[in-house]
Amino acid sequence: MADVVVDLNAVIVAVTREVPRCLTVQRDARTLGSPAGDEGTVEALVFGPLDPVGDRTLDLQLRGFVRQQTGLELGYVDQLYTFGDRNRGPAGSRVVSIAYLALVREAEPSGEARWRDWYRFFPWEDWRSGRPAMLDEAVLPAVAPWVAAAPSPALTRQRRERADIAFGLGGAPWDGERVLDRYELLYEMGLVAEARRDRPAGDFPVPEPVAGLGRPMALDHRRILATALGRLRGKIRYRPVVFELLPSVFTLLQLQRVVEALAGVGLHKQNFRRLVEKGGLVEGTGRKNSDTGGRPAELFRFRREVLRERPAPGVGLPSARPA
Repeated sequence: MADVVVDLNAVIVAVTREVPRCLTVQRDARTLGSPAGDEGTVEALVFGPLDPVGDRTLDLQLRGFVRQQTGLELGYVDQLYTFGDRNRGPAGSRVVSIAYLALVREAEPSGEARWRDWYRFFPWEDWRSGRPAMLDEAVLPAVAPWVAAAPSPALTRQRRERADIAFGLGGAPWDGERVLDRYELLYEMGLVAEARRDRPAGDFPVPEPVAGLGRPMALDHRRILATALGRLRGKIRYRPVVFELLPSVFTLLQLQRVVEALAGVGLHKQNFRRLVEKGGLVEGTGRKNSDTGGRPAELFRFRREVLRERPAPGVGLPSARPA
């Protein structure tokens, strides 16, 4: 019988100078029990083993090992998902990971932890400068042969529908929250490095991974990160989580840039401001920020009373500005 190992994973997110960033560490691939294709060190999320006799709650344990490994104190923490597929650890073990999403204001971590732009792992998700060229150059040309390779008409239709919904094809809109769906399709099509490394069995041959489709991560950590990005994009619509990533006072432009960084789209300035002010999310401080390089901008703060006034006080996403 395989041993069952439980660990806790932390997707720690900050936004600094309009760059959405996540905290990663370097780990030895063989120590992690990665597939044979992983050699040397690999980039991983911050994680640690569950101590069954340690802190009373998983939340406290998570905060403790993050503090120990990185020197950071976590504020907002949300349980994300439980991951337990086979081949996630050393042979003979079944590793179950309970993943959490944590939002912080960036600070210098201790040890070997480093902040990374999360679009280095998912470059096809950043539409702030328009539609990423790699979609048309590398991803979409692989869809048709993958669909055609299905062994039955029913599976052909299923694959076609999945691709259309995930990548906004066949009249379907692009849905920014479907980050995990897109990554899993790229994995199944063999376009990301993890697919080649894991050597999945199946009816579709695994080609060489496509250059430019993001940096690989240890085990299934890029899948965990994709889950967190999709969750966070959904949450900003109905929860005021974006303010966890901002200083106590901020300009409306700073707020907009953080939302754009998380959502991966550019937004109409006036539409965004109307949406925020109409929703009662912020209030003016009567102070100005003179460090803008131009006309001083008014400083605002999060208006906490909105939590009592509305059941879903998120920022929402107005229409994107033209690329």
